[in-house]
Amino acid sequence: MTQHAYLFPGQGSQFVGMGKDLYCTNQHAQSLFQRANQILGFDITEWMFAGSEEGLQQTHIAQPAIFIHSTVLAATTPDFNPTMVAGHSLGELSALVASRILTFEAGLQLVITRSQAMQQACETQPGTMAAVLGLSDEIVQTTCAHIPSLVIPANYNCPGQIVISGTSEGVATACKQLQQAGAKKVIPLKVAGGFHSPLMKTAQAQLKQAIDKTTFQQGICPIYQNATGLPTDDPQQIQAQLLQQLISPVLWTQTIQHMIDDGATSFVECGPGKVLQGLVKKINNQVSVAGMA
Repeated sequence: MTQHAYLFPGQGSQFVGMGKDLYCTNQHAQSLFQRANQILGFDITEWMFAGSEEGLQQTHIAQPAIFIHSTVLAATTPDFNPTMVAGHSLGELSALVASRILTFEAGLQLVITRSQAMQQACETQPGTMAAVLGLSDEIVQTTCAHIPSLVIPANYNCPGQIVISGTSEGVATACKQLQQAGAKKVIPLKVAGGFHSPLMKTAQAQLKQAIDKTTFQQGICPIYQNATGLPTDDPQQIQAQLLQQLISPVLWTQTIQHMIDDGATSFVECGPGKVLQGLVKKINNQVSVAGMA
């Protein structure tokens, strides 16, 4: 049986004009965009279709925008029938809606809480991130573990590409040591804070309150979650791992490998950009990869 694996992007994939063609050509899409505007209390469609790049980079704008684009695209695609799904960071919430574990409205409410909580955590616990290219997981892990200031591997994106996260001091120290260890490149990222690290602990507490009030249904397929890289269809497990994701690494390489081990031979990225398509090709160049945006 063909395994239809769908992937949903995270923050950083946004671009000005995202979703505009979909809005203009599909009546169901238009109604979902308008519903999102109502829930948010402002016209996010204006930011998405004609805003500035700088404005669209704000966490409380970018996260809902990517989520809306991704989930509306899935909802309006004929014969959308996933047998497995996964989402990178924020994209995990999009994947939960696409697999019908969450409704569109419930998912968007969680995205709003998540983005606001993360923004607040960045203000109270400042941090940063950097991409490290050309080193093994083990070298990055060992280097980070021996630095006194907080810094941890945050995104295992593909072999040879890891994002580290933590305090500015911890990340700066790690960057120097990783360059000395032979990294091809160490690239500071333009982010609001130290995502997927213990600096997001206060955001985790706020998100838990929202999750506890949200109905998680039995979905139509398993979701491979960031915190473990493994599939689950158990609503309680999904909730727990959705919380854990905020303060622990995104195990993306492991996620894709497990999906392939479970039969996935083709992947479709559902949402803005092509970031995940590129990562899948670097993880395994034998599978087919496509996008729909």
